[in-house]
Amino acid sequence: MTKSSSATLAISAQQAIFRPALVLMTGRFLGFFAAFAIPMVLARLFDQQEFGTYKQLFLIFATLFGIAQAGMAESLYYFLPYDSRRSGGYIFNTLLVLGTLGTGSFALLWWFREDLALLLNNVELSSYIPLVGIYLLLMLMSVVLEILMTIRKQHVMASSSYGLSDLLRALCYISPALLFAELNALMLGAIAFAGARLAAVLFYVHHEYGASLRPDKDALRLHLSYAIPFGAAALIEVIQINYHLYAVSYFFDAATFAIYAVGCLQIPISDFLMTSTCNVMMVNMRERLKEEDHAAVVAIWLDSNRKLALVFFPMVAGLILVADPLIVLLFTKDYSDSVPIFMICALSMLFAAILTDGALRVFGETRFLIFQNFVRLIIVVAFMPWFLHQFHLAGAIIVTLLATLVSKLLALYKLRSVMQVELSQLLPWRSLLATLVIAVLSAVPAVAISAAITMPDIGRLIVTMFVYSVTYYWLLQWIGPMDHTEKAMLSRWLASPFQRLGRILRA
Repeated sequence: MTKSSSATLAISAQQAIFRPALVLMTGRFLGFFAAFAIPMVLARLFDQQEFGTYKQLFLIFATLFGIAQAGMAESLYYFLPYDSRRSGGYIFNTLLVLGTLGTGSFALLWWFREDLALLLNNVELSSYIPLVGIYLLLMLMSVVLEILMTIRKQHVMASSSYGLSDLLRALCYISPALLFAELNALMLGAIAFAGARLAAVLFYVHHEYGASLRPDKDALRLHLSYAIPFGAAALIEVIQINYHLYAVSYFFDAATFAIYAVGCLQIPISDFLMTSTCNVMMVNMRERLKEEDHAAVVAIWLDSNRKLALVFFPMVAGLILVADPLIVLLFTKDYSDSVPIFMICALSMLFAAILTDGALRVFGETRFLIFQNFVRLIIVVAFMPWFLHQFHLAGAIIVTLLATLVSKLLALYKLRSVMQVELSQLLPWRSLLATLVIAVLSAVPAVAISAAITMPDIGRLIVTMFVYSVTYYWLLQWIGPMDHTEKAMLSRWLASPFQRLGRILRA
């Protein structure tokens, strides 16, 4: 490959990933603050037993939400960019299948509600589980909204939808809980939120696709042939990802589960950033595959991982630095025992920065996803008792991280073969190493200043994160693995809120 063609590919990858991903991230970032308000409020309204019950209810939801999609919605990233003429058929089929699976999930939850409550060692769950089923049904059918907007490259609209959705979710969760201080009221608010999202989906697909929305048997056959293996992989993955939570719930009471669940807190912005980048990457890689532009496909893959690492690596270091004041701020001192678990759990974002699952889906390697997720599940199930015995609650998350590491290595081995690249070209190794070094070095002044000052937890949290962020940004601009265009773009993006504020103040 010539030097000029390499530069062209780099610019193309930047335009394909960086700009639309930043747009999507902006909406998710705004909703991040609203989403974070939910656990802060509920941890103060409910005691640990009731808060643990809330966590168990949404564990059930998250598990079935991942499984019952059966790969149908995410498969749209594979089909619509490649076969846009049959978009209406693919979308109608997806909504129909999701509605059917949601109805079946509700029926199963209703029928086995008492058994599930016993399995999770909390008999109080049984009265709330049917409400989880209704919420699940509505959320399943509304999951396609931002997916369709992203595929149609309506990135501003998708970003707005993400942000408004998170704001509305926080409002619908928190308001009933504040008024009635009951889980039942919170679940009804959640159902209202899901109903509003479904109404938005129906309006959007009717407006955008109109008369083309109709059943398509041929499209359904193709869709299912791709989605069933992908859904099977998702089934195993969801069980594997959540197994540690079910194991802790089974062996311990709801109050102890609350401690562990808080330690496993997923920072919403990390998921937002990962999914936004991965979604844009898959759409663009799939389009380049259609054009048989192999070099561009590899360039987009490398660029996506490089840019996500620029955010995730420092995020891991920053969260470990402020773990104690952050957990206390969000959940009060009653959850101080969650801090060590949270610090270990934060390491999972290092693996999330490598978008192997998305790339495997682009190449249609859904059966390999089944294999790698099955390996992860075997590791977790086989070694969970020993790790719990040796490390108590922390053992559950340690063995989960170990399984994730093995899974990533397997996926990279497969991608090397599928992409037909050398090991040196499989990942942006030099960029990843440079980013990791910068992320670690940035912690030095933050640790020094945090140790030298005496102030309340919230003040220490703000000062530590500010010093770390400024140091990382300075090092990134000075020696970071970014070209001049990217550095300028990042500077403008960070400065834009202050520029808007200045214009408002001058008006």
